[in-house]
Amino acid sequence: MSSLALAARDCSTMLRRNLLHARRYPSLTLNLLLTPVMLLLLFVYVFGDVMSAGMGGAGRSEYVAYVVPGILLMTIGSTVIGAAVSVSTDMSEGIIARFRTLAIYRGSVLIGHVVGSVLQSVASVVLVGAVAVAIGFRSTGATALEWLAAFGLLSLFALALTWIAVGMGMASPNAEAASNSAMPLILLPLISSAFTPIEAMPGWFQPIAQYQPFTPAIETLRGLLLGTEIGHNGWLAVAWSIGLAALGYRWSTASFNRDPK
Repeated sequence: MSSLALAARDCSTMLRRNLLHARRYPSLTLNLLLTPVMLLLLFVYVFGDVMSAGMGGAGRSEYVAYVVPGILLMTIGSTVIGAAVSVSTDMSEGIIARFRTLAIYRGSVLIGHVVGSVLQSVASVVLVGAVAVAIGFRSTGATALEWLAAFGLLSLFALALTWIAVGMGMASPNAEAASNSAMPLILLPLISSAFTPIEAMPGWFQPIAQYQPFTPAIETLRGLLLGTEIGHNGWLAVAWSIGLAALGYRWSTASFNRDPK
């Protein structure tokens, strides 16, 4: 077999390993998935009327359409925490050290974690999207090309956040620390345009919400699904995703290739 075929085989093996772990221990994924679902129901049925009234008198159905894109991206941030915990567990239990001694493609260990996490993120987005449709979300006027672009954005953003989460897992001494260090991936959407327009925020707070990766991604996804203006947010979302993916990849591979102490 060629070197490329051997590397692909090793990556496939590591992917199956991580998917088996996710299937055997579904509680972590379900717990992480519960957060965006509960926030969706909370903001629609508890705060929906109040929040929509503060957006020019829009009704609850309009607020559902507004809030769902942010919840979908929050779902990705929540799901990839599992990758940080999984990588940290492998590190603390010594299996990574064992893999380093085997005659396998070194990158396959991290690639298995990343691809497995991205697949779980996409599945989680589909499940949360189904809940959103059940409570009244409808994509108005989105073409097939816009749906494809939305799926591509979600996948790219999931890839970027997964590499960051893997880096956090490599740097954490245990699974609890990895889970805590990855919490900003859930908190950042709360201070973005996910739940309320930036213009409605206090002036001193608006730069915090504006200059972060989730806001342009949310505005781009919202524009693709609802036909609203995207402007420069599309390029910003892609740039943030590529930058975070490159940073996470460099961080993760450097930590993995570092000689253990």
